Amino acid sequence: MTVIPADRLAALEPACALDDALALFDGLPAVRAEEVTGRWHGRELATGHPMDGLLEASGWYGKQFDSVDEVHPLLFRTPRGTIVSVDPRRIPFGIVDKIPEGVVARGRAVMGAALPALRTKKPRARLRNVEYRGVVTAGMSYDHLPIIDLFRRVDERTLLGCMDLRGAPPYFFVLERA
Repeated sequence: MTVIPADRLAALEPACALDDALALFDGLPAVRAEEVTGRWHGRELATGHPMDGLLEASGWYGKQFDSVDEVHPLLFRTPRGTIVSVDPRRIPFGIVDKIPEGVVARGRAVMGAALPALRTKKPRARLRNVEYRGVVTAGMSYDHLPIIDLFRRVDERTLLGCMDLRGAPPYFFVLERA
């Protein structure tokens, strides 16, 4: 019996070893930047990364690709359920591994209180086709941060994302078309 990629992804969720996530990512087909337009709902794939659990605990919704040049890289759900775009440069990525566990557990309340100061209506990233791990695939480049999110196709409605942040191990997440 042939295992389809969605089954391979499901077998790794919600948590797996980093090497297993990399092997799955490397085995998936590329996706072109122009193919990912639209709104995507996200979830984390835990691999032991310092950010594991932080985005979901804080009310992360996903990403929105209006065009290859207009991307909202971080969407969050407000306490009232509205989905808003957040400016990533206002989030202190450099201290993620120093956040106490108790703060992570209260992430949604903390983020809910901070959302008014973090919101933006402007796109804060772009999509380009870039080479990563030997394959040219869609990559989302943040405007003001040393981060590129790379995507591979799991199926027509699902992408596996890999965040490449300078000086950090890969961080994995899943996007499903909303």
